[in-house]
Amino acid sequence: MTPQPADPEHIAVSRTRGIMIDWKDGHHSQYSLRYLRDRCPCASCTGAHGGTPEKGAASSPFEMYKPALKIESVEAAGSYAISIAWNDGHRTGIYTYDYLRSICPCPECTAPEQENSGPRQE
Repeated sequence: MTPQPADPEHIAVSRTRGIMIDWKDGHHSQYSLRYLRDRCPCASCTGAHGGTPEKGAASSPFEMYKPALKIESVEAAGSYAISIAWNDGHRTGIYTYDYLRSICPCPECTAPEQENSGPRQE
């Protein structure tokens, strides 16, 4: 059976730096904490529940005292995803492997996106 692009071979988690995934097809992805938190796919963060999308913890007049973003824990969600618990109290995001592969921030994956978003030349 040929590995699918979204099949992880190895996942390394750093609570303070982010997540690195080696995919079975040989691709490597590295996601920073802020990148992952800003792209949480849960209904609250995306607004899929019909409300205003939430992004991060509620703002405070004391932003300079806000703790640095950290991962508290990562758990497998079946064999298709991971669930991340953040130190800002957010725990409902389930990041499927398909989703993680689709948001890979590496130059190889973002190049086609940048080519399509540039000015059209006729």
